[in-house]
Amino acid sequence: MGTASDRAEIIELISNYATISDRREFTTLPARTFTDELTVDFSSVAGTPVMTIPLSAYVQSLSGTFSAFKATHHAITGHVVEVDGDTAKVRAHVRAEHWFPDEVAAPCWLVVGFYDNEAVRTPDGWRLNRVKLTATHQENAPRLADLSTAE
Repeated sequence: MGTASDRAEIIELISNYATISDRREFTTLPARTFTDELTVDFSSVAGTPVMTIPLSAYVQSLSGTFSAFKATHHAITGHVVEVDGDTAKVRAHVRAEHWFPDEVAAPCWLVVGFYDNEAVRTPDGWRLNRVKLTATHQENAPRLADLSTAE
């Protein structure tokens, strides 16, 4: 069973995760949020397979994808944290809005769903090592391959 401090640090990781994309902070924050290698599962949104990748590759992908949007906002709430020694699972609700550039017909891509993430305790504190997004609803979903050419 984890402490209140563990729970607070893990919830802060989820807030950092949203901040990376919403503030386009791709330099120092990712290393304070993720392990050097992590598993990502965005199959319910992007149709991509589950991947275990180095953090640098993940940050490059995030930067490329999110640069196509005018702005984004990820509201992540309702955290349920289960700590078991040096590992933790956290489930949270998400409402993510992604505003397209003005020349795109639809103003905003909305994703609603859940994150089921995992974290590990490292010498530098808790870090996310697995991120899974399960979308339960989407509006105006783009073909993500088109976003990389929208720059």
